[in-house]
Amino acid sequence: MKQPLSVIVPCKNEQLNLRACIESFYDLADEIIIADSGSTDLTREIAFQFEKTRLIEREYRTSGDFKNWAIPQASHQWVLIVDADERITPELAEEIKLELSRGPAFDGYWIYRSNHFMGHRLKHGDARGDKVLRLFHRDKGRYEGPSDHGEVRISTNKIGKLRNRMLHFTAWEYDQYFEKVNRYTSLQAQQWMDQGRDTSYFKLLIRPAFRFFREYILQGAILDGKAGVQTAWLAAFYCFSKQARLWEIKHGRTQDEFEDSQSGIDIAREDLRNYEELQARKSA
Repeated sequence: MKQPLSVIVPCKNEQLNLRACIESFYDLADEIIIADSGSTDLTREIAFQFEKTRLIEREYRTSGDFKNWAIPQASHQWVLIVDADERITPELAEEIKLELSRGPAFDGYWIYRSNHFMGHRLKHGDARGDKVLRLFHRDKGRYEGPSDHGEVRISTNKIGKLRNRMLHFTAWEYDQYFEKVNRYTSLQAQQWMDQGRDTSYFKLLIRPAFRFFREYILQGAILDGKAGVQTAWLAAFYCFSKQARLWEIKHGRTQDEFEDSQSGIDIAREDLRNYEELQARKSA
């Protein structure tokens, strides 16, 4: 008999992703928890169209913090965490079902991901060995680590891995990608700032250049064609952006240090009020 499974989907404004995400694992799940962090689109309405779903809501601080809040709310001992931009393939669903039916030999399982960039499958670079620990015993796994890229730590260290991959659609457009970069790099820079760290010429210049070389040449992203060129440059840009954000927080100067910008705003508001009053008198 299969041990019951709770699937947790952390999300915010995922109306384009959520239905396909839920449908990919619906038959596998005994309970679906939609952990929402303030959606303003149709995310919650879509979630309620599925019978097994339960909605929980809270503000978002970091990915690990948010998921650690959601995990204990699962009704079943085994949980699977699936981000809205991920899909569980039929083969992976069958493998998970088999593992839960015969009695899990481990307390947590790595799942490899098949990454896609704007719909193009990435077979090289960092994407080649990308894996996440997402299937685990509810009471033995918690997220640890900095920034939005913390990973689950299993208290017993009994960890296996599954053979089949989940699909991961990292970005469908650049606006979506840069929104993520802005969030991740800002958070990481602030954490470094709190730790008393600073940037350097090496970190701003050499490290991003090497990051591109490693991704594109050493890890073979060159074999992924034009998509590989872009993901290698984006990896370098991400590396650079974290350091640039840290420099901004630590050394950047504000406009108010050079100009009385607030006075300009106050004068503009007064001019606007005078203009509106004049228009009102003309209309009377």
